[in-house]
Amino acid sequence: MIKRATFNHKTLPYLLLAPQIAVTIIFFFWPSGQAIWQSLLLEDSFGGNSRFVWFRNFERLFEDPTYGHAFWNTAVFSFLVAGIGLALSLLLAVMADRTIRGSTGYKTFLVWPYAVAPAVAGVLFGFMFNPRVGILAYSLNAIGIEWNHQLNGNQAMILVVAAACWNQISYNFLFFLAGLQSIPKSLIEAAAIDGAGPGRRFWTVIFPLLSPTGFFLLVVNTIYALLGTFGIIDSLTKGGPGKDTEILVFKVYNDGFRGQDFGGSAAQSVILIAIIVAFTFIQFRFIERKVHY
Repeated sequence: MIKRATFNHKTLPYLLLAPQIAVTIIFFFWPSGQAIWQSLLLEDSFGGNSRFVWFRNFERLFEDPTYGHAFWNTAVFSFLVAGIGLALSLLLAVMADRTIRGSTGYKTFLVWPYAVAPAVAGVLFGFMFNPRVGILAYSLNAIGIEWNHQLNGNQAMILVVAAACWNQISYNFLFFLAGLQSIPKSLIEAAAIDGAGPGRRFWTVIFPLLSPTGFFLLVVNTIYALLGTFGIIDSLTKGGPGKDTEILVFKVYNDGFRGQDFGGSAAQSVILIAIIVAFTFIQFRFIERKVHY
C-alpha cells in the first residue's frame, strides 16, 4: 500500500510555496515586466525624460547591421560552445567511468574548473594567450602559428569558445559520469555476450540510455552560452577586436551601460529572452521526441 503525504491545514502548502513564489516574482517577473515597459520608451542618457515610442526601439534594432552581426556571432558561439563542450565532456566521462589507476584524482581535477568564475576563466585564458607574455601564445608562435587574438577576430572567437567550454566542461562531466554509472552493467555485459564491440555497445546501449541526461545538458549549455558567458567575453575580449566577439548578451550591456541607450538595450534584452524561450520550446517540442526515458 502506497502512503501519501496529506496536509490537513489548507494554507500550509501555500505558505511553503510562498518563499519560492516571492523570489520568482521579485527576481524574474518584475524585472521582465520592467524590461518590456522600458523597451517601449525613449529615454535620455540621465533617465530624466522619457517618451512612449511603441516599437521604434525594435525597428531601429532590426535596421542596425551591427545587431545582425551580433546575432550571427551568438549563433556561431552558442553552437560551438554547446557542441564542443558536450562532446568533450562525454568523452572524458566515458574515460573516467573505466576502472583505471588514479581515477579519483582524474575525476577531481576535472571537477575543479567548475569552481572558477567565468570572469576569472576569461582572465586566465587572456594571460595564457597574451601575444607578448602568454606561454601558450609563445608556443603557438614557435610552431609557426602567429597568434594575436587582439587583432585577429577568428582567433578571438576561438579563444572565447575555448574558455567557455573549459569553464562548463566540469558541470557536463559530472552529469554524464553520473548517468554512465547509473546504467546497469548487466545490459552492457549482455550486449558484449551477443558479440557487440565497444563502439556498437556505446551507440546502441549506452548512448540511448544517456539521452535524457544529454537532452538536459543541451538545454542548460544553450542557456549558458547565451547568458552565462558574459563574464568571459567582458574580461577576455570586450567584444573585440572590433565587434567580432560581441554576442547578444554583451551587446545589451554595451549599449545600455556604455552607450546609455536604455530603450534599445531593453529591447535587446526582450528579444534575447524571447530567443531563449523559443529555442527551449523547440528543444522540448522536437528534440525530446528522440530521447529514450
